[in-house]
Amino acid sequence: MNAQAAASVALKPKDYKSDVHPTWCPGCGDFGVLSALYQAMAQLGLDLYKTVVVSGIGCSSRLPFFVKTYGFHGCHGRALPAALGIKVARPDLSVIVTGGDGDGFSIGAGHVPHVARKNIDITYVVMNNRIYGLTKGQVSPTSSLGFVATTTPFGSQEEPVDPVAFSIIYGATFVARGFSAERNHLADLIARGVRHKGFSIIDVVSPCPVFNKDDTYDYYKPLVKKIDATHDPSHKGRALELAMSTNTDGKVPIGVYYEVQAPTLGDRLEALKKAHKGSDTPDLDAVLDTFRV
Repeated sequence: MNAQAAASVALKPKDYKSDVHPTWCPGCGDFGVLSALYQAMAQLGLDLYKTVVVSGIGCSSRLPFFVKTYGFHGCHGRALPAALGIKVARPDLSVIVTGGDGDGFSIGAGHVPHVARKNIDITYVVMNNRIYGLTKGQVSPTSSLGFVATTTPFGSQEEPVDPVAFSIIYGATFVARGFSAERNHLADLIARGVRHKGFSIIDVVSPCPVFNKDDTYDYYKPLVKKIDATHDPSHKGRALELAMSTNTDGKVPIGVYYEVQAPTLGDRLEALKKAHKGSDTPDLDAVLDTFRV
């Protein structure tokens, strides 16, 4: 995604903050994600008036209210199709989607593979706390096997979803994982994802200190490790192998798992328009007339 330069004066992270105070609980990992997003936006020099932050429903989906850009707070699980529509209609805009593991990989899970395979030029930041926080503590698609929640008093009997592994298989062209406690590293990942031309997804380990007492900062800190510089992110098999390693050694690698270049949906639509002499300002009456009997 090509970042737009600020109109005149270089913007700082604080310039992207709105007047709305975040309503998250003290210690919520989403604060770290928001801070990293401000930092990434300033690093890229994103134009406030040419950037849209899209979300669905959940604690993390409140994020567009806290950013001084255009925002779209949509229906539960429907952030990705809304973002796709925005990008197709206005390819000049930078489109960033924010949401949680429940919003994106439960009710919204059916949209992820299709946005990935279309390779639409948007960035998806998933704040993964492995719990439903807004509705006060139900098991989520990423909750670990045996996790005790209000909906699973005897422990979850389902294997968890891995957003990184799924996204690689679905065909996303940029797949990364970050940690909300590693703000600078996460900001760099977000900036790199926005720069990437194509669908980029960043799964962020973002602990919920209120409703998830298992997956805490203290739990993650000894497990999180930065991906070795020798890793080849262009090799799909190795990227998937690295993603699956979390299930074997318990470590949580953060960094870029997979990145390749491929034509975007926008590229293909533009080529189609040129081939058929399409117009950005079609005569709608003429189009409607084609349906007259």
